[in-house]
Amino acid sequence: MNRTLTTLAFLFISLLGFGQKENPVKWEFTSHKKADQVYEIVLSARVEKPWHIYSQFTPGGGPLPTTISYSLNPLLQIDGASVETGKLQTNHDETFGVEVKYFSDQVAFVQKVKVKKNIKTGIRGNIEYMVCNDKKCLPPVKQTFDIQLQ
Repeated sequence: MNRTLTTLAFLFISLLGFGQKENPVKWEFTSHKKADQVYEIVLSARVEKPWHIYSQFTPGGGPLPTTISYSLNPLLQIDGASVETGKLQTNHDETFGVEVKYFSDQVAFVQKVKVKKNIKTGIRGNIEYMVCNDKKCLPPVKQTFDIQLQ
């Protein structure tokens, strides 16, 4: 009986290990006050080696570019497009047949927002991204965020 339970427990633990999704990207979401009623929100990604995450500006026909969307907040105004900071790499990818733009190790997507009134609020949304390495790509992931402006 004990041997059967031990075998079943080992089998269950092994199956859990195989069933876990690979997740080579770790996110951190922060805000920084830049001026009166002006903030920068920063969506920072650390990407495990040998994976890479694609730029927002990866051309069509290639891998899924990173996209950021924000939930409607009448107290906020999004100011321009988000800026990517990190070491951008461009490479012709034979699989996709286009010049792909991507980041390895780390990247931050920085967005300026303006608060319409002098009140505490936050910003919610999601960032959808795709990661690949030299052997495979993982399915796109949609990561939600909720950042208090401080």
